Amino acid sequence: MNKTIFITGGAGFIGSHVVRLFVTKYPDYKIVNIDALTYAGNLENLRDVEHYSNYYFEKINILDTDALERCFVLHQPDSIIHLAAESHVDRSIVSPLDFVYTNVIGTVNLLNTAKHFWADNFAGKLFYHVSTDEVFGALGDTGFFTEQTKYDPHSPYSASKASSDHFVRAYHDTYELPVIVSNCSNNYGPNHFPEKLIPLSINNCINMKPLPVYGDGLYTRDWLFVKDHARAIDLIFHKGKTGDTYNIGGFNEWKNIDLVKLLCKLVDEKLKRQPGESEKLITFVKDRPGHDRRYAIDATKINKELGWKPSVTFEEGLSQTIDWYLQNTDWLKHVTSGSYQHYYEEQYTKR
Repeated sequence: MNKTIFITGGAGFIGSHVVRLFVTKYPDYKIVNIDALTYAGNLENLRDVEHYSNYYFEKINILDTDALERCFVLHQPDSIIHLAAESHVDRSIVSPLDFVYTNVIGTVNLLNTAKHFWADNFAGKLFYHVSTDEVFGALGDTGFFTEQTKYDPHSPYSASKASSDHFVRAYHDTYELPVIVSNCSNNYGPNHFPEKLIPLSINNCINMKPLPVYGDGLYTRDWLFVKDHARAIDLIFHKGKTGDTYNIGGFNEWKNIDLVKLLCKLVDEKLKRQPGESEKLITFVKDRPGHDRRYAIDATKINKELGWKPSVTFEEGLSQTIDWYLQNTDWLKHVTSGSYQHYYEEQYTKR
């Protein structure tokens, strides 16, 4: 094999798209998906590639250092794309320590293991850490996050990701570990667990349930189609500069209320409902603590240096996403019922 790459969190939303892209695009790469299979890790996301000869799965929690070491010995990776993380802000407000353990201690465990196994020769090695724009805090009505924006996290989730970013850069500066960091805006697309705004709204809209919108609905986010994010990770992994940082955004700002109304319009059209029928489901709910007003990423650097740009408009990406959920009702039923968690036992323990 040309390369052996560990992709942590590869059964999750973004991770599964990265795994699929690398497995199918690079048949001479050995891709090892490392995932603890928590509620957000779903191997059903990768049914289409699980039998590829260059794909391997290891059920490992990155808090388990012994298991990580065994995995390094077995597969001898030369690269890591680190996506494993607790990522839902609302959950972090309720259980912040879960985010500290996975996002901070788990990342340091992975850094330590990589440093130990690669210590004799860092040449050709890479630790690529995937992070979020939430580490930068909130913006006013104008301006954008750049690679030079100071960190100012406001939630336990963003604080834990900021800490992990700092540790990754510290291992580069202290131990000369070859690292790259990227910070992305809000992702959306197929296979997204229905707890965040877009997949939750699609699921509720399909089933004619209330569509919860925080506060006044004017919170603004920059939305990035997950397949475009995977393309960006591919480019950064192969062409990015070691020790550098890249911001990945969709050039695509939407207020939450406008986004939900567009989603309602598209669902109504696809299900042949009366115009405005789904919009009646919108329900404003109490705002969450520490809610950042606006995020927006300046992705000029990755565009100019690596030639990346989004491949679809938001309307096109959202339409494709809704189509996917309408065509994959079994997947949606499995994740909302929890039955998807039996897939590992059914598919892997028999081998």
